[in-house]
Amino acid sequence: MAKKGKKRKEIKRKLLHKYRLVILNESTFEEKISFKLNRLNVFVTGSIFIIVLIGLTTLLIAFSPLREYIPGYSSTKLKRQATELTYKTDSLVTVLNYTNRYLNNVRLVLKGDVENNETSRDSLFERYKLDPNTIDLTPIREDLALRQEVELEDKYNLFDQDNQDNVTVLFPPLNGTISQTYDIDKKHYAVDVVAVTDSPIKSIADGTVIFSEWTSDTGNVVIIEHADNLISAYKHCGSITKAQGDLVRAGEVIASVGDTGELTTGPHLHFELWSDGKPLNPQNYIDFN
Repeated sequence: MAKKGKKRKEIKRKLLHKYRLVILNESTFEEKISFKLNRLNVFVTGSIFIIVLIGLTTLLIAFSPLREYIPGYSSTKLKRQATELTYKTDSLVTVLNYTNRYLNNVRLVLKGDVENNETSRDSLFERYKLDPNTIDLTPIREDLALRQEVELEDKYNLFDQDNQDNVTVLFPPLNGTISQTYDIDKKHYAVDVVAVTDSPIKSIADGTVIFSEWTSDTGNVVIIEHADNLISAYKHCGSITKAQGDLVRAGEVIASVGDTGELTTGPHLHFELWSDGKPLNPQNYIDFN
């Protein structure tokens, strides 16, 4: 016990033993500054200095742009920018897909490039045919509730729903004499309607003009995209009244009859109708008389 007590006193004496730190002028040995220190003061002061230094470094990293230079540390601003760039990328992909579809539709209409020439009206509805034996027609609870709600609404309906016609009616673009009909064998995917020069040409349905330019073969051309990926093309026009991107209504004048282009034989309208990249016979849907 005496040795332990003696050892403790020795440690205490070393910690509290006073030293003097003197700063002298090297030339004159004049004393400039002097400090009285002991080991304990140096230890406490050094510890406080280290803690303060660590705290300042932490604050500097957390609340200054310097943190962005630390590998693996991402700021909220960078995360927000990354999220915005992701959204923009998705939007650009959507626009790119739409543009590719638009260019493909224009190419098909202008060049008449059809992969399958054996296209008929019935083949367009072939994909919608279903085998009734493979379908479970048992109504679910939600379906029964919906039926009851609809029946209650129809009970007080002033109009007879059975007499409504849901078939889309296409407006005739031009009334005149058909000089050449739709012929797949000759790759004539259109009808040629002869009319007086400058007769108005009208849109067959509501839609958006996706092409309105002059081409060497077919002259002034207007192409309109309608609902359900239906496309109508009007070629050899004399003049065009609509530009690309314009919205048109059914029956609205979009051009006039002319005789433009190298492949024309006189004033007429070369009218084409396309659905999902396949040509349709316009006479099956429109009365040109």
